Amino acid sequence: MQLVKTGLCAFGMSGKIFHAPFLKEHPGFFLSAIVERSKEESKEKYTEATIYRSVEEMLQNADIELVVVNTPVQTHFEYVKMALEAGKNVIVEKPFTVNVAEAEELVKLAEEKSLFLSVYQNRRFDRDYLQVQKIMNEGKLGDIKEAEIRFDRFRTEPSGKAHKENPEATGSGSLHDLGSHLIDQATQYFGLPEKLFADVFSMKGKDFANDYFEIVLYYQNNLRVRLKSSVFTKEAHYAYAIHGEKGSFLQERTDNQENELAAGAIPEYGKEWTKPLKEADGILNFLNENKETERMLTSSEPGNYMNYYQQIYEFIVFGYALPSPAEEIIKNMKIIDAALESSDAQKVVYM
Repeated sequence: MQLVKTGLCAFGMSGKIFHAPFLKEHPGFFLSAIVERSKEESKEKYTEATIYRSVEEMLQNADIELVVVNTPVQTHFEYVKMALEAGKNVIVEKPFTVNVAEAEELVKLAEEKSLFLSVYQNRRFDRDYLQVQKIMNEGKLGDIKEAEIRFDRFRTEPSGKAHKENPEATGSGSLHDLGSHLIDQATQYFGLPEKLFADVFSMKGKDFANDYFEIVLYYQNNLRVRLKSSVFTKEAHYAYAIHGEKGSFLQERTDNQENELAAGAIPEYGKEWTKPLKEADGILNFLNENKETERMLTSSEPGNYMNYYQQIYEFIVFGYALPSPAEEIIKNMKIIDAALESSDAQKVVYM
């Protein structure tokens, strides 16, 4: 089996949970290099990986063909550019960059170098996202007229992570963080909107980056999509509310891969490794072909982040479709930039 030698740019939460376990368990990848600036925590589980003290050192010395840039968003542009110029294919964490201009420059560079650049949009492999996609594809709701996607938390105290909470740091805040997931899901479901209106600010006050946003996406055919996130939500809402001509679907955010990985779960290759649901996580209410109301509880199928790396591997080896190619994610960055513009000017912004 062809082995893809891979280097990881950091071994913080993202590296420990979202990348290293999958690279280790997938038989097509070999995690041969990890950047740890001062510690050697990766040695416990990833004994075959060489530790480097900087991204620059890894790129200069490691025998790798794929680099995972999983550092703070403010460094994404610098490290992705560095990796591409070193002749490496790149996976970069979301959010892609801090703005559209950076994203477009990196996409152009990757094309010039004939290298691939993929953005790690792992929430496309969440059970709840996939269930909503399945229900809409079945057509039971008819033409969709309204949708709301939420990602709420109850985190009222500062986290201490300056790259996420310092209002002076470009790219900090919930809009770039959680918003990059919701925007990606909206564009996957419905495409690029015609225009938008956004309210983005910090509920914790001016000393912190935005921790609340509400974005209304305007589509043709009278479709409205609302994206919302708050860190002052103690009681959970339905994460997805989809309303169409024939009915409605409500879906909870039930994917637990992140928590299970943090607790030490091993994402075994080729197997469903997550714990099964104990109860239904959705409600489908629609008019059937006889115009009779059918209301039922639904249960989503397991998600699996391993599928992202499987698709990366299949692209490298077999030339199949690249998951979340960077040129596709540019439209998400355009929405983030437009949302900030809309909120600042308090006006509708056309895409």
